[in-house]
Amino acid sequence: MKAETYPKKRPTTPYSPGKSDFNLMKLARLMLISSFACIVFSGCKKDFTEHEIQASSETTSNLIQTSKTNIIIFLADDFGYELPTFTGGQSYNTPNLDFMAANGVQFINAYSHPDGYPSRLALYTGKYNFRNYTFWGQLPTSEKTIGNMLHDAGYATCFVGKWQCDGGDARIRSAGFDKYRIFQPFAKTGNVYQYSYKNPQLYENGNFLPSSMTKGKYSEDMYVDYVSKFIDSNAAKPFFVMFANNLPRQPWCPTPDDPEFATFNPDTLTGRGDKKYNVSMINYLDKTIGKVIAKVKSKGLANNTVIMFVGDDATNRGVVSMYNGAKFRGGKNFTSKKGTQTPLVVYWPGGIGLPGREGTTLIDYTDFLPTLAEIAGISKPTNYGILDGVSFYHNLIWKAGVNRSWVFCHWDNNPKDQKPPIRYVNNQNYKLYDTLGYKNFYNIVTDVDEQHPLPDNTLTSAEKAIKQKFETILQQMHK
Repeated sequence: MKAETYPKKRPTTPYSPGKSDFNLMKLARLMLISSFACIVFSGCKKDFTEHEIQASSETTSNLIQTSKTNIIIFLADDFGYELPTFTGGQSYNTPNLDFMAANGVQFINAYSHPDGYPSRLALYTGKYNFRNYTFWGQLPTSEKTIGNMLHDAGYATCFVGKWQCDGGDARIRSAGFDKYRIFQPFAKTGNVYQYSYKNPQLYENGNFLPSSMTKGKYSEDMYVDYVSKFIDSNAAKPFFVMFANNLPRQPWCPTPDDPEFATFNPDTLTGRGDKKYNVSMINYLDKTIGKVIAKVKSKGLANNTVIMFVGDDATNRGVVSMYNGAKFRGGKNFTSKKGTQTPLVVYWPGGIGLPGREGTTLIDYTDFLPTLAEIAGISKPTNYGILDGVSFYHNLIWKAGVNRSWVFCHWDNNPKDQKPPIRYVNNQNYKLYDTLGYKNFYNIVTDVDEQHPLPDNTLTSAEKAIKQKFETILQQMHK
């Protein structure tokens, strides 16, 4: 096999706005307005592409919003940056994600934790793990979430998919969710993953659904049905849907689009299943997203609904995909870029400024909470304890704002094993670890796999200043 590298992303519009971009943004808006005027008044001639025409019409027709913005977040399980076509992936069919990227904003510097649950905890609570991570799969009862925040702001709230936060009905509701249909309601539920998909073990209103309701069904389809009914019931008021996809996490097994699905029996599934189904599972995830987008459009809510997609961590290491012309092995549980960079795309016809662009601002998962607060038009909570996130809302609407200049990770997969956590801070170019007494410093552009730490005596004055700044951050990030 060819030696693995991390291919560079294809460039399109390689930055997101900061304060210095304000004049450029005003010029861009004037250009859009001018282009639209040419169409309306036929005062000038230009051959517009389909994307330009769509962007112009969306920019002018979706300015009026009559209520708070609806919010839907898709959080895919083990879905790395190299998978969707819009980032350069070549092994899967992701037309709905590609549509979101072409008509929204894709962020190319979004960083998860090296595993799923720590990332979910940061996303739900807006806090780094050293503040609230106790053990795998527990959302402490003292913690408030994005569900609480939006529920208290008048949103109808719904959670479907993989919960993995323990506590069952009581914890789901205390986390702010009115409605739910979930997988894995308790942290210690044994080996239930074989029932992630066909004949799923789903939990709703404090009970597991009877087999008569799930036999022959596929979990992701049952989530879509539940969300569809939830949207029907709440179309006249703001709603928030947290859609935590089971897909495409192993065990690899047939989807309803595979001919083997009809005879597949999850009772006989052993191990991680058959990897040949990985492609259809990723394709089916994209299909699921498309169904929800279509539902939102059919209700006339597209302009006033922001839809986000993000992976909870990197792809399983057993999966090898084609990415920008090279073979790419999944990086789950690696702390390097290949194990922590995840695809993040936001689609919002009534709110996105200059759709179809890339944003390069750094984003980590604590940033979702303050961003959702701004989308909802509310203040960030002041009674949730220390919140670590920095809003990237201004990057969505293409206005000047302050971007974060570094991301941080405190990853302690199992505090009970007495091993110290892995801690690091990085920006787009450099990374510093604080683990086992070592402060290894890397240039993550030239050394993407972090094989060659930079000795102090080789650092430039600028690099020394960056390392010192990172050391200060690491010293501050403690309980």
